[in-house]
Amino acid sequence: MKSITVFCGSSFGSDEKYKEQATLLGQTLTQQNIQLIYGGANVGLMGAVADGVLSKGGKVIGVLPHFLQSKEIAHKNLTELILVESMHERKTKMNDLCDGVIALPGGFGTLEELFEMITWAQLGLHKKPIAILNIDGFYDNLIKLVQTMVDKGFLKQINQEMLLVSDNIEELLEKMKNYQAPMVGKWISKERT
Repeated sequence: MKSITVFCGSSFGSDEKYKEQATLLGQTLTQQNIQLIYGGANVGLMGAVADGVLSKGGKVIGVLPHFLQSKEIAHKNLTELILVESMHERKTKMNDLCDGVIALPGGFGTLEELFEMITWAQLGLHKKPIAILNIDGFYDNLIKLVQTMVDKGFLKQINQEMLLVSDNIEELLEKMKNYQAPMVGKWISKERT
Protein backbone atom coordinates (compact mmCIF):
# COMPACT_ATOMS: atom_id res chain seq x y z
CA MET A 1 0.00 0.00 0.00
CA LYS A 2 1.34 3.36 -1.04
CA SER A 3 -1.57 5.66 -0.04
CA ILE A 4 -4.30 5.42 2.59
CA THR A 5 -7.35 7.65 2.89
CA VAL A 6 -8.28 8.53 6.47
CA PHE A 7 -11.81 9.65 7.35
CA CYS A 8 -12.22 11.23 10.78
CA GLY A 9 -13.77 14.00 12.82
CA SER A 10 -13.25 17.71 12.29
CA SER A 11 -13.23 18.03 16.09
CA PHE A 12 -11.07 16.34 18.72
CA GLY A 13 -13.89 14.67 20.64
CA SER A 14 -14.11 14.45 24.41
CA ASP A 15 -10.97 12.43 25.13
CA GLU A 16 -7.35 13.37 24.47
CA LYS A 17 -6.57 9.79 23.36
CA TYR A 18 -8.43 10.38 20.07
CA LYS A 19 -6.00 13.15 19.12
CA GLU A 20 -3.02 11.12 20.38
CA GLN A 21 -3.97 8.09 18.28
CA ALA A 22 -4.71 10.23 15.19
CA THR A 23 -1.25 11.80 15.47
CA LEU A 24 0.34 8.38 16.04
CA LEU A 25 -1.47 6.97 13.01
CA GLY A 26 -0.02 9.75 10.87
CA GLN A 27 3.47 9.11 12.21
CA THR A 28 3.11 5.35 11.66
CA LEU A 29 1.96 5.85 8.07
CA THR A 30 5.14 7.85 7.38
CA GLN A 31 7.32 5.23 9.09
CA GLN A 32 5.78 2.61 6.78
CA ASN A 33 6.27 4.86 3.74
CA ILE A 34 2.51 5.30 3.20
CA GLN A 35 1.17 8.61 1.91
CA LEU A 36 -1.89 10.14 3.61
CA ILE A 37 -4.96 11.15 1.62
CA TYR A 38 -7.53 13.03 3.70
CA GLY A 39 -10.06 15.86 3.70
CA GLY A 40 -7.55 18.73 3.67
CA ALA A 41 -8.55 20.49 6.89
CA ASN A 42 -6.38 21.74 9.74
CA VAL A 43 -9.03 21.16 12.43
CA GLY A 44 -9.79 18.29 14.81
CA LEU A 45 -8.59 14.75 14.19
CA MET A 46 -8.21 15.65 10.52
CA GLY A 47 -5.51 18.17 11.37
CA ALA A 48 -3.93 15.83 13.92
CA VAL A 49 -3.44 12.94 11.49
CA ALA A 50 -1.99 15.30 8.86
CA ASP A 51 0.31 16.89 11.42
CA GLY A 52 1.44 13.43 12.51
CA VAL A 53 2.51 12.60 8.96
CA LEU A 54 4.16 15.98 8.41
CA SER A 55 6.04 15.80 11.73
CA LYS A 56 7.93 12.77 10.37
CA GLY A 57 8.54 14.23 6.90
CA GLY A 58 5.78 12.26 5.17
CA LYS A 59 3.55 13.21 2.26
CA VAL A 60 -0.02 14.43 2.66
CA ILE A 61 -2.57 15.12 -0.05
CA GLY A 62 -5.67 16.99 1.08
CA VAL A 63 -8.90 17.05 -0.94
CA LEU A 64 -11.14 19.95 -0.01
CA PRO A 65 -14.30 21.43 -1.56
CA HIS A 66 -14.05 25.13 -2.46
CA PHE A 67 -16.84 26.05 -0.04
CA LEU A 68 -14.83 24.70 2.91
CA GLN A 69 -11.67 26.48 1.80
CA SER A 70 -13.54 29.76 2.13
CA LYS A 71 -14.13 28.96 5.82
CA GLU A 72 -10.33 29.08 6.30
CA ILE A 73 -9.96 25.52 7.54
CA ALA A 74 -7.57 24.41 4.78
CA HIS A 75 -4.28 23.02 6.13
CA LYS A 76 -1.50 25.31 4.91
CA ASN A 77 1.47 22.89 5.07
CA LEU A 78 0.33 19.95 2.94
CA THR A 79 2.37 18.34 0.21
CA GLU A 80 -0.59 19.03 -2.09
CA LEU A 81 -4.09 20.46 -1.69
CA ILE A 82 -6.63 19.50 -4.36
CA LEU A 83 -9.71 21.70 -4.55
CA VAL A 84 -12.96 20.17 -5.82
CA GLU A 85 -16.52 21.37 -6.37
CA SER A 86 -18.56 19.07 -4.12
CA MET A 87 -18.47 16.60 -1.24
CA HIS A 88 -19.23 13.77 -3.67
CA GLU A 89 -16.35 14.80 -5.93
CA ARG A 90 -14.14 14.90 -2.84
CA LYS A 91 -14.92 11.25 -1.93
CA THR A 92 -14.47 10.12 -5.51
CA LYS A 93 -11.07 11.84 -5.72
CA MET A 94 -9.96 10.40 -2.37
CA ASN A 95 -10.97 6.93 -3.56
CA ASP A 96 -9.07 7.41 -6.83
CA LEU A 97 -5.88 8.37 -4.96
CA CYS A 98 -5.82 5.64 -2.29
CA ASP A 99 -5.08 1.95 -1.87
CA GLY A 100 -7.19 1.59 1.28
CA VAL A 101 -9.31 3.47 3.85
CA ILE A 102 -9.16 3.89 7.63
CA ALA A 103 -11.93 5.50 9.70
CA LEU A 104 -11.09 7.12 13.03
CA PRO A 105 -13.70 8.49 15.44
CA GLY A 106 -15.96 11.12 13.94
CA GLY A 107 -19.56 12.15 13.38
CA PHE A 108 -22.13 11.83 10.61
CA GLY A 109 -19.67 12.77 7.86
CA THR A 110 -17.16 10.14 8.90
CA LEU A 111 -19.84 7.44 9.00
CA GLU A 112 -21.22 8.49 5.63
CA GLU A 113 -17.76 8.33 4.05
CA LEU A 114 -16.95 4.99 5.65
CA PHE A 115 -20.22 3.38 4.59
CA GLU A 116 -20.05 4.70 1.04
CA MET A 117 -16.59 3.17 0.64
CA ILE A 118 -17.61 -0.20 2.13
CA THR A 119 -20.75 -0.18 -0.04
CA TRP A 120 -18.65 0.43 -3.16
CA ALA A 121 -16.44 -2.50 -2.10
CA GLN A 122 -19.46 -4.73 -1.49
CA LEU A 123 -20.74 -3.91 -4.96
CA GLY A 124 -17.35 -4.77 -6.45
CA LEU A 125 -16.52 -1.22 -7.55
CA HIS A 126 -13.13 -1.56 -5.85
CA LYS A 127 -11.17 -4.21 -3.94
CA LYS A 128 -9.48 -1.94 -1.40
CA PRO A 129 -9.35 -2.75 2.31
CA ILE A 130 -11.72 -0.69 4.46
CA ALA A 131 -10.75 -0.44 8.12
CA ILE A 132 -11.80 1.04 11.45
CA LEU A 133 -9.27 2.09 14.08
CA ASN A 134 -11.51 1.40 17.07
CA ILE A 135 -9.90 3.78 19.57
CA ASP A 136 -11.05 3.03 23.12
CA GLY A 137 -14.09 1.11 21.85
CA PHE A 138 -15.51 4.13 20.01
CA TYR A 139 -17.05 1.94 17.30
CA ASP A 140 -18.16 -0.99 19.52
CA ASN A 141 -21.87 -0.21 19.12
CA LEU A 142 -21.54 0.21 15.37
CA ILE A 143 -19.78 -3.16 15.15
CA LYS A 144 -22.67 -4.70 17.12
CA LEU A 145 -25.16 -3.11 14.72
CA VAL A 146 -23.31 -4.60 11.74
CA GLN A 147 -23.54 -8.01 13.47
CA THR A 148 -27.30 -7.45 13.86
CA MET A 149 -27.51 -6.79 10.11
CA VAL A 150 -25.97 -10.24 9.57
CA ASP A 151 -28.15 -11.91 12.22
CA LYS A 152 -31.33 -10.45 10.70
CA GLY A 153 -30.44 -11.41 7.13
CA PHE A 154 -29.64 -7.98 5.69
CA LEU A 155 -25.89 -8.52 5.29
CA LYS A 156 -23.84 -11.56 4.35
CA GLN A 157 -21.20 -12.66 6.85
CA ILE A 158 -18.56 -12.49 4.11
CA ASN A 159 -19.47 -8.84 3.51
CA GLN A 160 -19.32 -8.12 7.24
CA GLU A 161 -15.78 -9.51 7.22
CA MET A 162 -14.80 -6.92 4.61
CA LEU A 163 -14.79 -4.34 7.41
CA LEU A 164 -11.42 -4.70 9.13
CA VAL A 165 -11.30 -3.63 12.78
CA SER A 166 -8.59 -3.22 15.39
CA ASP A 167 -7.72 -0.90 18.25
CA ASN A 168 -4.01 -1.24 17.37
CA ILE A 169 -2.52 0.76 14.49
CA GLU A 170 0.21 -1.73 13.53
CA GLU A 171 -2.22 -4.66 13.63
CA LEU A 172 -4.77 -2.77 11.54
CA LEU A 173 -2.20 -1.87 8.87
CA GLU A 174 -1.08 -5.51 8.76
CA LYS A 175 -4.69 -6.64 8.25
CA MET A 176 -5.03 -4.13 5.43
CA LYS A 177 -1.84 -5.28 3.71
CA ASN A 178 -3.04 -8.91 3.82
CA TYR A 179 -6.63 -8.19 2.76
CA GLN A 180 -8.18 -10.18 -0.08
CA ALA A 181 -11.54 -8.98 -1.39
CA PRO A 182 -14.28 -11.65 -1.41
CA MET A 183 -15.27 -13.15 -4.73
CA VAL A 184 -19.00 -13.41 -4.01
CA GLY A 185 -21.65 -10.96 -5.09
CA LYS A 186 -23.68 -8.74 -2.80
CA TRP A 187 -27.14 -10.14 -3.34
CA ILE A 188 -28.72 -12.16 -0.57
CA SER A 189 -31.21 -14.82 -1.63
CA LYS A 190 -33.03 -17.46 0.35
CA GLU A 191 -32.27 -20.95 -0.75
CA ARG A 192 -35.39 -22.79 -1.80
CA THR A 193 -35.96 -26.31 -0.58
